[in-house]
Amino acid sequence: MINDGVMKQWSQCVYLIGLGLIVANGCTTKSDEIEVIETSSFDLIQSRILTPTCATTGCHASEQDGSFRQHSLLLTAGNSYEYLINKLSQQPEARAEGMARVKPFNSSESLFYHKLNWEASHHSGKQFGSPMPLGGIPLSVGQIEFVRRWIEAGAPKTGSVVDTTLLNDTTPSYELTFEGLTPPAPGTGIQMKLDPFTVSPTFEREFFVRKMVGNTNEVFVNRIQIKMRPGSHHFLLYDFPDKNKLPLLNTIRDIRNTDGTQNYETFLSMQNHVFWAGTQTPTYDYTFPTGAALRIAPGASYDLNSHYVNKTSQPFNGEVYVNLLTIPKSEVKHVVNSLDLGNTQFVLPAGQKTKTTKSFTFDKAIKVLMLTSHTHKFGEKFVIKIKGGARNGEIVYENTDWEHPSIKNFPTPIFLSAGEGLVSEITYNNTTTRTIRFGLTSEDEMGIIFGYYYEE
Repeated sequence: MINDGVMKQWSQCVYLIGLGLIVANGCTTKSDEIEVIETSSFDLIQSRILTPTCATTGCHASEQDGSFRQHSLLLTAGNSYEYLINKLSQQPEARAEGMARVKPFNSSESLFYHKLNWEASHHSGKQFGSPMPLGGIPLSVGQIEFVRRWIEAGAPKTGSVVDTTLLNDTTPSYELTFEGLTPPAPGTGIQMKLDPFTVSPTFEREFFVRKMVGNTNEVFVNRIQIKMRPGSHHFLLYDFPDKNKLPLLNTIRDIRNTDGTQNYETFLSMQNHVFWAGTQTPTYDYTFPTGAALRIAPGASYDLNSHYVNKTSQPFNGEVYVNLLTIPKSEVKHVVNSLDLGNTQFVLPAGQKTKTTKSFTFDKAIKVLMLTSHTHKFGEKFVIKIKGGARNGEIVYENTDWEHPSIKNFPTPIFLSAGEGLVSEITYNNTTTRTIRFGLTSEDEMGIIFGYYYEE
């Protein structure tokens, strides 16, 4: 016989179960208890940060993404942890410092944490490429702090080690208002700029526009400052080797049409370029060694090349400021020149990989201040080595992304004695059914070392 107390408890239990509720006291036995498994901190980072903002097409979603050879980083679920923990970064500046993508117990030496912080002051003035997510919305204060605490707790793959309420803190980590560079004082420099322009939703916009520098006399530039709105992949200034083939002034020449197809005429104009200045970071401030400066001829013009990425559903503006700070001619001891070392004699057989090498030697001692590279779409890897001397064969530059080549500055210039030089070692992958040679179109190829140097 069931007494009234037991009957009352049973009725309450049936009622609660009917509502879909689980009651731990009075409605279950020990064998019926459900174990609650807490989501690990890393799994939350994966689901709330990496999957929606990083593991996207064209970024870190697949080894088949065009940019994978450059960063070698996959951030999809089931792969990201192994790619992050104690793995040396591919980013040149971070790699030079021996910085890991994630160094357990040390967020300040973890590139992953730095890349999520858009404020340049966060890195004590150091630049580690574009902040992430490129072309997206910066993470919130809570999300970034969650990542920092996870790293400081040892960056475990399992276990909950960070307060999950941080992920609900949506305080913006970066103020999206933009303030450009103050123009140099009269007589101390020149400012060039790209006024605000629209970058359409889910679109990569890259264009060129030729502008006059505005100098009537020769000037000598020993410091270059660049500042851009968020979302920029890179900005470059190009000079024109052939001054008889200049594009129209103040006319935007987009690389991609609105439907994503390539603008052939713009691509052709790119063949009359030699690197003059540029950066892949949103802020840039480079000073040449004392007494060294780039010369700008009277009445010069340059091609301004801006590349922005918009992965959001709304349009945003791009904008670029460039300050060219000058010194009097009397202070110039070394005129900095642009390296322009091209290999035009190569043959790439159909359907195979080919490695080409070419040596370039100098008849005078020089100091190399910067290196970058240029190929077309069949260029898979570009290596620059030193030729001759005690450092013979040393690799000083590597690039695996033909569209966005690395720009490597050398705080300690590379000294090359007379008779020494540089070697370009380029791997091409000709995936077509035809032989490819040097040429100016996108279906031909190139292999050029660009850079800065001055004679010692």
